Amino acid sequence: MKTAIVLGATGLIGKILVQQLIEQAAIEKVIAITRRPVDYQSDKIINQVVDFDNLTQFVHIFHGDMLFSCLGTTKKQAGSIAKQRTVDLDYQLQVAKLAAQNQIKHYFLVSSSGANADSSSSYLQMKGELEHHVKQLHFDTVNIFQPSLLVGQRPDTRIAETLGNYLLPTICRLPWLKKYRPISGQQVAKKMVSVAMTKHKKSHTYALDVLFDC
Repeated sequence: MKTAIVLGATGLIGKILVQQLIEQAAIEKVIAITRRPVDYQSDKIINQVVDFDNLTQFVHIFHGDMLFSCLGTTKKQAGSIAKQRTVDLDYQLQVAKLAAQNQIKHYFLVSSSGANADSSSSYLQMKGELEHHVKQLHFDTVNIFQPSLLVGQRPDTRIAETLGNYLLPTICRLPWLKKYRPISGQQVAKKMVSVAMTKHKKSHTYALDVLFDC
């Protein structure tokens, strides 16, 4: 029986992922890492509230078999690129280091299509940097998932994404735009669980077209 840890457990992908993990017979416990208490309706879920600015004080929480890192924000929510970088790169990397230190074997990261440490886009740059750094840590496997625009129910309103939800599915029917089509949080979470439950795990980066095949 396995213990799974979910970072970003209240986000679009994270909250679906938590629910899908508890449905797996091989998963005994899901540790949901959040900023504020969440009332989960399952005995399998343990909610751990952390102060992300003092993560080293919570090293004892990060013990298990697999870590799913789904944390993320936007520039608008964070207030600046620098603060977004703190959430999307610094917090996630620090948690990954704590997990590796505690000998968690398998790491699963939600990144982004186009992630590249050398990108001129600050968002894609921070995603690429995180991918690079976590690959250097001592996990048995590192699996990275690179969705494009995510669609689904969010607690906050994002105008660009709302427009994308309506326009991109139609636009991306064109063959040369297919790889940019939006994907649901449900599809990404399903693929992550499928990979996690594979008996013989290996490191891999799952690009957008592969994520749809689930």
